[in-house]
Amino acid sequence: MPQLEVDGAALTYDDEGPRDGDGVPLVFVHGWTANRHRWDHQIAHFAEKRRVIRLDLRGHGESGGAGVPTIEELARDVLALLDHLKIERCVLIGHSMGGMISQTIALSHPERVERLVLVNSISRMAFSRGRGLLMAASTLVPFKLFVAANIQRAFAPGYPRERIREYIRASAETPREVVMTLYGAMRAFDVLDRVGEIRTPTLLVHGYHDIQLPVKQMLRMATAYPDAVIRIIDAGHELPVEKPAELTAAVDWFVSPASVA
Repeated sequence: MPQLEVDGAALTYDDEGPRDGDGVPLVFVHGWTANRHRWDHQIAHFAEKRRVIRLDLRGHGESGGAGVPTIEELARDVLALLDHLKIERCVLIGHSMGGMISQTIALSHPERVERLVLVNSISRMAFSRGRGLLMAASTLVPFKLFVAANIQRAFAPGYPRERIREYIRASAETPREVVMTLYGAMRAFDVLDRVGEIRTPTLLVHGYHDIQLPVKQMLRMATAYPDAVIRIIDAGHELPVEKPAELTAAVDWFVSPASVA
């Protein structure tokens, strides 16, 4: 497995598919406490016909490194990987925190993003006063309980409990410092007043039952995008693994030449 050293972190990544395939490369960015294997279904599908890249963000999966206090710093890691692979232009596909990273890149380097896909992601973390207090209090509980509570509520009702327990165990392997530092970075993330600057064709895919980042928050973001398509799927916050085939189909349609004029 290849790795790239960026600012003291060894970033593990996969670079698959034909170099002369259809269209620009697809770059997949996972979310908080996850890893690059969230995208297994999508990679298996797209690698047959085009170049696909995915990475473990610093401190996640098989990548090293400590947590960073801002989403911008994670975006710099992704850009460093693109530079290393000599990818000038791509389709960015980000889930949750990965969508925040992708928006950051689309704003800072629009020339490098041909299309943008945001999966269960938003442009500003917004909470009621009550929920904000509850979330702040949750950081005081034991770490494994904090992780379990957040991952448990990420899935729609009816998702197999054993699978959820597997994701809880995997997420709890992410170092506490990384989890909590990036938790703060996500809460501070706010580009809602700037997303109107993103002229890149954008697909917003969201789970109807997402209570981590509710649909209504995504719709608020969508009204600011000048060129966005919305797709709502019967799932929770973990669309890449809850409804992988439906997400893959939506992305496949969007990145095909005929989908957007």
